[in-house]
Amino acid sequence: MLIYPAIDLYNSKAVRLFKGDYQQMTIYNDNPVEVALDFKNSGATHIHLVDLEGAKTGETPNFDTVRSIKNTTGLFCEIGGGIRDMDTIEKYVSAGVDRVILGTAAVTNEGFVAQAVSKYSDKIAVGIDIKDGFVAIKGWTEKSNIDAFDFFEQMVNIGVKTIICTDISKDGAMQGTNHDLYKALSEKFNVDIIASGGVSSIEDIKKLRTLDIHGAIIGKAYYTGAINIKEAIEVAL
Repeated sequence: MLIYPAIDLYNSKAVRLFKGDYQQMTIYNDNPVEVALDFKNSGATHIHLVDLEGAKTGETPNFDTVRSIKNTTGLFCEIGGGIRDMDTIEKYVSAGVDRVILGTAAVTNEGFVAQAVSKYSDKIAVGIDIKDGFVAIKGWTEKSNIDAFDFFEQMVNIGVKTIICTDISKDGAMQGTNHDLYKALSEKFNVDIIASGGVSSIEDIKKLRTLDIHGAIIGKAYYTGAINIKEAIEVAL
């Protein structure tokens, strides 16, 4: 299982939200590139990036920071947040970003996902953010009426190879991850699943490892010192 340390970007800073609430934001570092280098020095090979401003606006205000992280570290970088058209995908891919995550656009425009997968193949992932069993959109600010499992199946049928799945109720709460959800998803769907939200201890990593899923994202737990990235990587192998 791969470990994806996360950097959430807002105003070119590394921040974290509590349960997706923009009003509950903590700034952890004014220089996200430094954070990314720390991940690399800890043995990380992959980084998960989110443009929180982009998630709300559909633009790319933190693009230069994302490009700097990729160019400086050379690590595998995936980026999500506000990617809603082919031009934005091309912008990131041309800058060297390894994988682009579609969120709101995947829910509102199935044809766009199919087009993106057709052109960019496994460089396209979909982020499925779950709130009370349904898919949330627009930076988690709205809950759709789409059942999460139904949407999972829809994306797999289109040909999406990687799905980042977040249980919003667990995100940033430091209360553990939703192992039952990931177990059910991994048993039902033949797709690379990356667990996100609430991975707050080495014990969480050990439990996820037994589910045979592709990866786990570590966010707040790194910034608060609850998880050591080097140890997490060793446990996940």
